[in-house]
Amino acid sequence: MKNLILMGLLVGVCNTPMQSYAQENQELDVEQSAEVFLEEYSDTFQENFFEGLKQMGIRNYDRAITYFLECKRLQPQNTVVSFELAKFHLYDKQFVVAQEYAIEALNGEPENYWYAETLVNVVDARKSVLEEVKEELPWDNVVLRGNLAEIYFLKEDYVTAKSILKSVKNSKKYQYLEHKITDSIAKQQEKPTTVIVSKKAENTIDLSSTDGYKVKIEGLLASAGNHDELLHLTEDAIERFPSQPYFYYANGVALNLLNEHTDAIDILETALDYLIDDIPLENNIYKELATSYMATDNTSKANMYLSKIK
Repeated sequence: MKNLILMGLLVGVCNTPMQSYAQENQELDVEQSAEVFLEEYSDTFQENFFEGLKQMGIRNYDRAITYFLECKRLQPQNTVVSFELAKFHLYDKQFVVAQEYAIEALNGEPENYWYAETLVNVVDARKSVLEEVKEELPWDNVVLRGNLAEIYFLKEDYVTAKSILKSVKNSKKYQYLEHKITDSIAKQQEKPTTVIVSKKAENTIDLSSTDGYKVKIEGLLASAGNHDELLHLTEDAIERFPSQPYFYYANGVALNLLNEHTDAIDILETALDYLIDDIPLENNIYKELATSYMATDNTSKANMYLSKIK
């Protein structure tokens, strides 16, 4: 099914001065392509969709949901709309409704990594398990199961990841993932068992490495915790590890959460400068840039970055 934002279009980012002219032309082509594609949708649909994105950019989720529900009425089978509604209801802690929309989006596009990730986040927020919704998913899709295994691996739920991956046919990609999962489980088993006696255990996370910072940052992002704390933590991470694009991305998220959208744009563009062969992070940066530009009423730029998402 066709999506609103040209999900299949990915444009490379050129950083050297000699490539600046080509990059400008490329960005214009992206905008023009997106505009042509949008002609397939009614003006009413477009107005509601972009107004929903704008409200998302300023974290006004109640109003955003209203606009996307109207999009849903106009295009009931549009998976992008279902995806956005799932995310908004998750933010609003309406987990049952969020799960319904997440499953609907994933059934429409089973191989979409971000739809799978949103469903996992909803399942986790409900303190549930994936097994409870397995029957509602197109489980025979190998890419879907591979994506889910990778998502649980990144969440350090290695047992669930291994169990999902068992049913996936062997390929070089999944063999490598299986090796990483097995290795991680082995490392966990080597560590002595400890008893957690305090909710402040997260303060013991070792911040002497990039992994330590990532764990703490991801915890703050997932819990929608203190925005100022996220900002200061990411600033510290950038100072200590200035070549890590993830820390610039997370800092941009923090700035957007604090309504510092212009500063967020600068830092997110810096993240792209450091990025090398990391499509999931690249997509996240594009999405956050689109949020920043929507919040500053620059829908043309927002649309351009949305169209770059793979």
